[in-house]
Amino acid sequence: MTAISAMEPLLPEESKVLENLAIDLVAKASTLAGRVNPVLAASIGDLVRSMNCYYSNLIEGHQTLPVDIDRALKNDYAAEPERRNLQKEARAHIEVQRLVDRGEAPSPVVSTEFILWVHREFCQRLPDELLWITNPGTGERLRVVPGELRQRHVKVGRHVPIDPDDIPAFLKRFAEAYNSPMLSTLRKVIAVAASHHRLLWIHPFLDGNGRVTRLFSHAWLRELGIGSDLWAVSRGLARQVDQYKKMLMAADEPRRGDLDGRGNLTQQGLNEFCEFFLKTCVDQVTFMKGLLEPAELLRRIEIWCEEEVRARRLPRGSWPLLKEAVVTGEFPRGKAGELSGYETRQARTVLSTLTDQGYLTSESHRSSVRLGFPAKIIDRWFPRLYVAPVT
Repeated sequence: MTAISAMEPLLPEESKVLENLAIDLVAKASTLAGRVNPVLAASIGDLVRSMNCYYSNLIEGHQTLPVDIDRALKNDYAAEPERRNLQKEARAHIEVQRLVDRGEAPSPVVSTEFILWVHREFCQRLPDELLWITNPGTGERLRVVPGELRQRHVKVGRHVPIDPDDIPAFLKRFAEAYNSPMLSTLRKVIAVAASHHRLLWIHPFLDGNGRVTRLFSHAWLRELGIGSDLWAVSRGLARQVDQYKKMLMAADEPRRGDLDGRGNLTQQGLNEFCEFFLKTCVDQVTFMKGLLEPAELLRRIEIWCEEEVRARRLPRGSWPLLKEAVVTGEFPRGKAGELSGYETRQARTVLSTLTDQGYLTSESHRSSVRLGFPAKIIDRWFPRLYVAPVT
């Protein structure tokens, strides 16, 4: 049996650097939501969830193109089994994050119940082929059971996670420590970073730990009022994937001497990982804040729209409708004539063209329309949202 103290320290030492990063994150995240209309923010949330699943899966070595994710959400799956399975994996991630974002997940986030729920909800949506892993040492095929804690010994790189029999006790200690009423708000923000490493260190499941942990971090940031539909840390982690994994491994190391804290694991390594994680969060909030600056967003869409009209891919009168969707979030279909300056029939043609191509969308043929984000325009409307990892 592994002593619970093997996971100590659970929090980094008090540090002005970490406190300042936490303050910066809280301040910047609080202003992000006010950048756009709430209805538009909800639509952008759908886009960000797709982006988050793309980057989270990319960290695991699974690359699913944005256009394939877009098609999966419309039940349009590829014929090739491998590509189709990756589409279903992406959709599973998006659906679970949507449940989190809508407040339909167990509460509190820092609990064994929530961690098991994420794994179960994600894995039960996967095709059976993705629920099997191969033991690299023996070649044995093992099935991953949704929501079931690991019952085998495993090795992750140089790290040998705890005995499977000890996982429930470690998860209990994990929840007690990070839910402590003694933690200030700032310390909880810092604890999000620390818990990200420690949950991966426990490695509670046979497979899926990375995605579960990143969804856990996303959910806890939301619970603290910092995370939102509008940004995701996975984008930053994926763009620095080699550094991310290097920092995780460094925090796995045992204490490096008498000046490295008093726990079993390295205090310095944990501090450095927390600094890396929080800097990545701040960077992603800053990036999305710039991307959603209203005047710049309108300018990008207007330039794109003018090009499409000149190329006769969109009818004249399209821009006022798109602008209205950006500024007000949504508008009734009957307003298309007033906005475009056209008679009813011609206004309907403009509106139907925009909805048919996915630039405007609605719940039904009669309900109000709002901005849509088909994959083909993401690079123009939201440049650099999808970029190659920096290794």
